Amino acid sequence: MIERSDRLSAYVSASHSFTNSGRWCVYLRSAINFMRRQWEYLLLPLALALFLVLWQSIVWIGGYPPFILPSPGRVYAKLVGVLSDGLLWWHMRITLIEIAGGLVLGLTTATVLGYLLAKSRWLERLVSPYIVASQAVPVVALAPLLVIWFRSGQLSKVLVCALTIFFPMLVNVMVGIRSVEPDLVDLMRSLRATRWQMFILLEVPSSLPMLLGGLKVSVTLSVIGAVVGEFVAADRGLGFLINVARGHFDTPLMFVALFTLVGIALALYLLVVIAEGVLLRWRG
Repeated sequence: MIERSDRLSAYVSASHSFTNSGRWCVYLRSAINFMRRQWEYLLLPLALALFLVLWQSIVWIGGYPPFILPSPGRVYAKLVGVLSDGLLWWHMRITLIEIAGGLVLGLTTATVLGYLLAKSRWLERLVSPYIVASQAVPVVALAPLLVIWFRSGQLSKVLVCALTIFFPMLVNVMVGIRSVEPDLVDLMRSLRATRWQMFILLEVPSSLPMLLGGLKVSVTLSVIGAVVGEFVAADRGLGFLINVARGHFDTPLMFVALFTLVGIALALYLLVVIAEGVLLRWRG
């Protein structure tokens, strides 16, 4: 009896030690996962801090004057100045209006035409050569013509922006619509689905990943299109602000305008990523 009780107590203590060690392993694994997530969150500010340190080091070592390479401190001081007097906000608002108009026009045209080309082979053979040929001409070369035809107002900038994003979105719409599985199409037809039901319940959900991929590219290219139009002929906007800064050798102001354009592109891209997470949640 004494030996059995000793064995039982030894077994219970071993079980307790094993359970405790298992708990400690779970706690340790949870702590490691938490630190890993926190480290991922810290990567962006660490990379930004490293970039600023490298930038400042290049200015110190090279001894560059501010009109060639300003320090981060000078750029920040210029940013505070143009924000306080409202200059940056006014030019940024003009550029955002042009980007929004170009996105609406370019995405709408590319989506409608891309759907028609994806559904009609003969229309694709008829129109595709002209679309591809139009892409051989750089938008920078077309921008002066658009300014001559539509004057130097915002309409010409919107058209340049729309032309910049048109072709990438068109290709993604065509690929997305044609990526619908034929078996699912046959199933919908066997259920006597209408053309509208086929479009809403099958074609749109199936092609949504490709559409959102094209939208990611389009929102970033839209910033380039708006600035290209402002470079050619404009009296307002961030592109005009860059031209003014270049003419006055105000390199800190040029950096402020460039970083503002980067921020706009990142913000638009982030909005598409958020929309993608919401719209594609059903895919798991």
